[in-house]
Amino acid sequence: MSASLLSQNSALSGLLDKYLTTLAEEEQLAPQTIVDAIEAGTMVLLGNPAHPNLKPLLVGQPSRIKVNANIGTSPLCNCPATEERKIKAALEAGADTVMDLSIAGDLDALRLGMLKACPLPLGTVPLYAVGQQILDAEQDIATMQPDALFDEIAKQAEQGVDFITVHCGLSKRGAEMAVKNNRVLGIVSRGGSMLARWMLENNRENPLLEYYDRLLEICRPYNVTLSLGDGLRPGAGVDAGDAAQWEEVINLGQLAKYALERGVQCMIEGPGHVPLNQVRTQIQGIKRLTNNAPLYVLGPLCCDSAPGYDHIAGAIGGAMGVEAGVDFLCYLTPAEHLTLPDEADVRAGVMASRVAAHVGEVALGRPAAVAREAAMNAARKALDWDAMHKAALDPQMLEKRREDHKTEEVCAMCGKFCSVKMLRGH
Repeated sequence: MSASLLSQNSALSGLLDKYLTTLAEEEQLAPQTIVDAIEAGTMVLLGNPAHPNLKPLLVGQPSRIKVNANIGTSPLCNCPATEERKIKAALEAGADTVMDLSIAGDLDALRLGMLKACPLPLGTVPLYAVGQQILDAEQDIATMQPDALFDEIAKQAEQGVDFITVHCGLSKRGAEMAVKNNRVLGIVSRGGSMLARWMLENNRENPLLEYYDRLLEICRPYNVTLSLGDGLRPGAGVDAGDAAQWEEVINLGQLAKYALERGVQCMIEGPGHVPLNQVRTQIQGIKRLTNNAPLYVLGPLCCDSAPGYDHIAGAIGGAMGVEAGVDFLCYLTPAEHLTLPDEADVRAGVMASRVAAHVGEVALGRPAAVAREAAMNAARKALDWDAMHKAALDPQMLEKRREDHKTEEVCAMCGKFCSVKMLRGH
């Protein structure tokens, strides 16, 4: 019998010793329930002790559904000050985690600044930093040396990064399947496409898969959680559920189990573009194949043709996904597929995903979500705007939309035609 997760991961054990009581109170769960779920690999505690002023976070059943906000620079939009404002917008909107997906500028300076400014768990994709150096030198990503990638991962762990996306489940076989099997949009994951090119050009296996033990040895001392990336996620609804996607999912399940047995926590990343009628099947299939490890999904985006409104399409898929078993929602913003999001996009994306998470939790009968609904209903019946403010997912929006009529007992939609007032006393 293998040693337990906590007996092998002293950083994780130390965090639990310090924060377990607080986490249990916040999640309204028994402390032993949390410990048992972490040991079973169905829940993770995001937290690197090297991250200054960090508030660790639980992700996975039966804890509250969490929401991630992606920020970061691009070659066409590279302003560190803007990224600082976007972190602030994400925090104010109620994001639970932030991921830095920067691919332009001084990435170390950006990352260290974010770690200092963000008390939430911070995630990254270390491959991007290596890729930036290669592509900025106008070289082919196929020239990447595996040592450079592992050195970058080690550096980011030491800096305090809490979780990293690593596309370990993307095998050479899977890359060949995605390229040759008539996918409409092929490989749409940035990291997945980079690794696929490296494998196909060099006729070698994915170094993150081939040297997986090396990755685990780097991450364990810092309790860096592996977010096992879905490099073959569908980029179009018609590609959802193909052989390449499921080949990778099977690999991810095996890798997560292997890591857990060696003292490293894992989450599973999921789709992606999935038609609404396939969302439940996808989520339940992934959860089964990955032993109910925490599932972290992008959307799912259930419509391909609504640019500018992908946060809405993603929230629809996300709500259904949560009801089917998703643990962690990565937001989509109105900028998706169009441009780099600004602060307003970040806020809109976080709120859309928070609504999706809440809708799913209401459907599941989660006590906190049901209680919020009851509080709002009671407040509306009483026309108690202060109570509505307290029950609202976005109190700031309530204040903004009511600004011109805030002295009125009723809202501006109905005025004296208010249906609630109409039948008072009867």
